[in-house]
Amino acid sequence: MAVGHRRLSILDLSIEGHQPMRSQNGRYVMVFNGEIYNFAPIRRDLEELGHTFRGHSDTEVMLAAFVAWGLVPAVQRMAGQFAFALWDRELRRLHLVRDRFGEKPLYYGLLGSTLLFGSELKALRARPGFSAEIDRDALALYARHGYVPAPLSIFRGIAKLLPGHVASVDEAGNTSVAPYWRLHDVVEAGRRDPLTGSDEELISALEGRLSDTIGEEMVADVPLGALLSGGIDSTSIVALMQRRAPRPVHTFTIGFDQPGFNEAGHAKAVAQHLGTVHQELYLRADQARDVIPLLPAIYDEPFADSSQIPTFLVSQMARRHVTVALSGDGGDEMFGGYSRYAQARDLWGSAARVPRLLRSVAGALLAPVAAHTGRLDVTSQLLRQPTELAAYELLMSQWNRPAGLVLGGNEPAALKLANVQVPHGLGFVERMMYVDSLNYLPDDILVKVDRASMAVSLETRAPLLDHRVAELAWRLPFSAKVRAGTSKWALREIVYRHVPRDLVDRPKAGFAVPLADWIRGPLRQWARALTEPARLRQEGFFDPVVVSQLHDRVEAGQQHRVHQLWVILMFQAWLAAIEPT
Repeated sequence: MAVGHRRLSILDLSIEGHQPMRSQNGRYVMVFNGEIYNFAPIRRDLEELGHTFRGHSDTEVMLAAFVAWGLVPAVQRMAGQFAFALWDRELRRLHLVRDRFGEKPLYYGLLGSTLLFGSELKALRARPGFSAEIDRDALALYARHGYVPAPLSIFRGIAKLLPGHVASVDEAGNTSVAPYWRLHDVVEAGRRDPLTGSDEELISALEGRLSDTIGEEMVADVPLGALLSGGIDSTSIVALMQRRAPRPVHTFTIGFDQPGFNEAGHAKAVAQHLGTVHQELYLRADQARDVIPLLPAIYDEPFADSSQIPTFLVSQMARRHVTVALSGDGGDEMFGGYSRYAQARDLWGSAARVPRLLRSVAGALLAPVAAHTGRLDVTSQLLRQPTELAAYELLMSQWNRPAGLVLGGNEPAALKLANVQVPHGLGFVERMMYVDSLNYLPDDILVKVDRASMAVSLETRAPLLDHRVAELAWRLPFSAKVRAGTSKWALREIVYRHVPRDLVDRPKAGFAVPLADWIRGPLRQWARALTEPARLRQEGFFDPVVVSQLHDRVEAGQQHRVHQLWVILMFQAWLAAIEPT
């Protein structure tokens, strides 16, 4: 048994915080990636039981908690983001554990009789004899979503541990995987015990819980700041940080000169009102494009959310000033913020009123024309979907029929969004929020942020994803999340207590880059080289005819298809990086 660790030191920078770390009784050895935000009260509880501590790291507190209460009861007390490996020297058993929402990654798999595990695939690939066989079923799922969903990885035989789970492996190689926390249980508990009271009481309850969480997440022995877009989520975090901080908070944003892709001015106005020390950087297109060659190494797997580029750049800028940055990630999933929720509800509501046979016929008749448009294409396909979850999967898909693109790839039915088991009694938008919290959030949003920030040694923390905040959010009535067509209602009301409405009430521009312009312009040669038909035939992963037709359509101006092409380009760039010629 061997474990290793390379640490970004946040708490207890002394030798007492170094890892691997052994428990005082010698039973447990642990390597740990992440932070436990409520380690201080847990430490006090342990001290009352007679435990003593050498240093003041959260790692040492975790080990003492395992000794006192056992693995699962201890983890259930912990609030934080984490992935860790715990070796039980007494039982000769290894436990791999991942946080509730999947903020930190954890890969594992067998190479012969040897169990490999780590935070990065590149660490596993470094093992002599590693079989880098690409899982074509995982590739089909990647083509649909632009990311490889857990528990699969891009390599056959290597898995991602699901969020909120423990994998235990004994010396004989027997592995069991079980949850210690389930969002399904949280949702059902929220329905059994809903939060009641006046609007003011509900808003104050949420603000109090979020403020307490932010206070815990501001604990660090290194400089700390926040990423600020000027939207509701990040503004709520910064406003509550500023109220708790003894000095002005450092905030960071980036902007683009191109219209439609810039929110920096809004962020600056919010920062000025709150009195933060604000840093902003306006990027030229060539600066953003220069990041693209770095993406395969940063993300380790093919990953095609193009906002990965500005996420990396804002992380890089923030790291020049701080080591820890809080963010507003999770607000859309917890409080119904995505505009696609209303779009999906309205489209499906209209389609569901048409008898299914007529829907299928209408969809088929529209298909030839719809293939050349954006919205009409979605409507044509949506009319042919059997359920609302299938319709939502369509809206969330880059490639709705990956089998027509990926040679030999078939999506596992169990991992399709249409087959997610959703708690009973939820409304349409709540069902979409639930599905996103299990899939899009951990496998896209949190991957994007974690890999980009860790590539520059910046730790990001997301208070809205603290499990106690999430549990309270699911106890709130739906009307406190979406009211009269306004999303994130309760979170907005918190922001309005600290920031004038006109600074934050505006359409969301997103964190995007002008991909279509780039691919038709300065990236054209790079993109064409990666999708050259002879190259695709030799590699054998994508249908060259399908890819060539797509590329031609994008260059001809079908801008709505650019993200389909980006999925292919990001895989091709990743493949070239792991198999250099």
